[in-house]
Amino acid sequence: MSSEPVTAPEPVPDPAPRTPHPLSVPHFRNLWLGATISLLGDQFYLVALPWFGRQLTGSDLILGTLLMVAAIPRAVFMLIGGAVIDRFSARRVLMTTAAVRMLLVGAVAVLVWLRLIQLWELYALAFCFGVADAFSFPAGPALMPTLVQPEQLQSANALLQSSTVTTQTLGAFPAGWLIARWGVASALFFDAVSFLGVIAALLKIPDPPKAPAHARPSMLHAITEGLRTVRHDPALLALMSIFATINLCFSGPIYVGLTSLAQSQFHSAKAFGAWLFFLSGGMLVGILLGGRIKQPRRRGLQFSIMSLLAGLELIGIGLIPKFGAIAAFLALIGLGVGFVNVQFSAWLQLRVERALLGRVMSVLMFSAVGLVPVSYAVSGVLAQWSLRGLFIAAGAVLAAASVLAMSGKAAREID
Repeated sequence: MSSEPVTAPEPVPDPAPRTPHPLSVPHFRNLWLGATISLLGDQFYLVALPWFGRQLTGSDLILGTLLMVAAIPRAVFMLIGGAVIDRFSARRVLMTTAAVRMLLVGAVAVLVWLRLIQLWELYALAFCFGVADAFSFPAGPALMPTLVQPEQLQSANALLQSSTVTTQTLGAFPAGWLIARWGVASALFFDAVSFLGVIAALLKIPDPPKAPAHARPSMLHAITEGLRTVRHDPALLALMSIFATINLCFSGPIYVGLTSLAQSQFHSAKAFGAWLFFLSGGMLVGILLGGRIKQPRRRGLQFSIMSLLAGLELIGIGLIPKFGAIAAFLALIGLGVGFVNVQFSAWLQLRVERALLGRVMSVLMFSAVGLVPVSYAVSGVLAQWSLRGLFIAAGAVLAAASVLAMSGKAAREID
């Protein structure tokens, strides 16, 4: 009787090793914890400063002027901040700005506690925070690729962005309670102490190798190099154009338009607070969902569709200005923004050469914050004409820009 030759079974390939969670990386874990504490402290500052300014002057005008005094240096110094980050390291920039903020807020808290504070000192604090923002905003994303592996970037960004949205959503209540219980100085002291967490985490992180002194270009040349990098990369340029349009069409209608709508139609600040809660809640869900996608595809198309839907949802707010409808539209806008933001942060961090990342991030941030004052001003004018017209016009511009982006090859091919 013949028998078939026995062959050894083919070896089963080992499964691909599972990517460790970013929280398993000690430096990232410590930074995330410290940053979350500091972000919570920031909410105490953001509640305390305008509240005390209103108490000091009795004028509503101070609310807008404090925001403007911070916004102008934030935009003016943003590109310089990116060049400084690439020259001296994101870690050093973050640590320096955190230490300066801690000292400034602590000093103002002492002046408030001693009842020696004057109005100009509040404006000086807002201005200095705006300058610090110009350096720290691009420094955070530029630091991330030095802490985690490329495949961990999306989850790491999701964690940090979730902390930002969560503290923004939940931080105002304890800040208000602390101010009501122990006064404005206590909230400012809390913010000052909160910086210690992120400073302690940054002290333990080593700096990446620096370029030789002779290889470092002048500051002006460094800024120009960052702008040139964006201009010569069609995908980056398309992304930043959409990003700038979103901020132009979104910032003013949300903060100017919704405030006016809450006052004129619902006669309550509670409506405005509830709408922001739905926006933040949708964003948090979007961030968590976006962070779970391991291998995202066609991110350019996703971003264009998200901005198109956001434009249509802004139009919806103008057409159906009912409390529940506005809350639903804002939650959907937040969901889309959070979902794509996580993916594009990781895409940008992987696409751009590390030596240029600070400058490219500063260009992206500038495209956002630089147009915010313009959005506020235009929205204020349009709101005087028609609140509903403000939302419809902003949504139509955003939707048209999104369709234009989808018709272009550069945005569609972002993967």
